[in-house]
Amino acid sequence: MVIADNTVGFDYKVIPVPLDDDLGDDELALIDVFNGRFNGEDIFLRAESDTILVHLKRADMNLLRATVNELTDSHQQNGTSTNLLKASLQAVEAIKSYGLEGKKRNYVGYNSERKVKNRSIKELRRGRHYYANDALFSKIQNSPPTEYVNKIVVGDSLDVLSNLPDNCVDLVFTSPPYNFGLNYSESPDDHRWDDYFDQLFAIFNECIRVLKFGGRIAVNVQPLFSDYIPSHHIISDFFMQRHLIWKGEILWEKNNYNCKYTAWGSWKSPSSPYMKYTWEFIEIFCKGDLKHKGSQSKADISTDEFKQWVNARWSIAPERNMREYGHPAMFPEELANRILKLFSFRNDYVLDPFAGVGTTALVAKKSGRRYLGIDISPEYCETAEQRLSQILI
Repeated sequence: MVIADNTVGFDYKVIPVPLDDDLGDDELALIDVFNGRFNGEDIFLRAESDTILVHLKRADMNLLRATVNELTDSHQQNGTSTNLLKASLQAVEAIKSYGLEGKKRNYVGYNSERKVKNRSIKELRRGRHYYANDALFSKIQNSPPTEYVNKIVVGDSLDVLSNLPDNCVDLVFTSPPYNFGLNYSESPDDHRWDDYFDQLFAIFNECIRVLKFGGRIAVNVQPLFSDYIPSHHIISDFFMQRHLIWKGEILWEKNNYNCKYTAWGSWKSPSSPYMKYTWEFIEIFCKGDLKHKGSQSKADISTDEFKQWVNARWSIAPERNMREYGHPAMFPEELANRILKLFSFRNDYVLDPFAGVGTTALVAKKSGRRYLGIDISPEYCETAEQRLSQILI
């Protein structure tokens, strides 16, 4: 625990160290000698009956160990019990969370954020999300057509989305084809890059149109490093140009060990080293407002989940059943589960315009959200329907 000690006016981590017996005069004198060796602002000991209270703020561990060893050797010769020093040292060594200040470990306040005075005034001066401030998005919300609620639809997303009214979707979560050359069921995956982005952005334009004011778009994407195309930056720039607010970026750590232990490009040479990544990106944008309105009673994220998931590096294993479902590039249910619970409420309407075999829709159904999945492949849509049919609610 951390308390304020009024005697010296500093905050300390206070560590109780229980002892076997009450302290005698010799042991109390030893504590005084120990305290005289250190700056009281850093560390000191206080006796309370059969307990030592170690008041710890920072410590040079080499100096602390040397002092304990020296005092132990010298006072044992006088018959004084020195167990209290050894136990106190062990209690300090057991603390594994600390910062560093030169040679000293800092145990108090090392991980506190720097406070910015007059934050709101400075944000106003800088121009908070300045690129989105002149957006003219309507706040009027509409309901989706019933024929497109809790459905998997075969078709081109550009055509299907034209049947939805403006401002009816709460969350878009999707992973579009990466243009890597994978063997998808219906469409090629090796377009010229300008054609690829033209087609992708036409669909994203429709996603922006149908998204509610305050709704979110989360796009899972990985750059094609061999073509030197930073897809995640290009896609993010598109949404910023359309005046959406950048909410953040999640690193999906896939722990691809084959990637970690292979080497491409110029071997052991600065000539042309090839950078490798074990993660993918999820870019998150908001339409009109960072806040998505909803009833707190419909939030289904737990305290522990929230604290863990707002740390935007998620270690989640890749989907291992892609062969079973006949799809070359599925993301795992856990990825969709986190996105839906962190960025939407129960009964929200979730859209995936590149639905594949329906993982987003599946997680939406399991978590009490409405969904629309669209894919151009009849085969994938049939698989998605089969997966959804196995979920009883």
